[in-house]
Amino acid sequence: MEELVKYIVKSIVDKPEEVVVSQEVESEKIVIVNISVAPEDMGKVIGKGGKVASSIRTIVKTASAKSGKRFIVKINEN
Repeated sequence: MEELVKYIVKSIVDKPEEVVVSQEVESEKIVIVNISVAPEDMGKVIGKGGKVASSIRTIVKTASAKSGKRFIVKINEN
């Protein structure tokens, strides 16, 4: 899942070399995916009204449906 999120975010931003995606295992069924981007790319990842962030979360939710785990996507500022 980490690679999927990294691919999506790097495709959106102007500085793909500053994209950092990491996973934290909260419990057996919950995994948190943290996204960090350059401050000037934050608006592109969030999108107008949060639409891009919502779309990323929907893609992750759909891709993880068969895994039996819940993935939570968090966008962090550097």
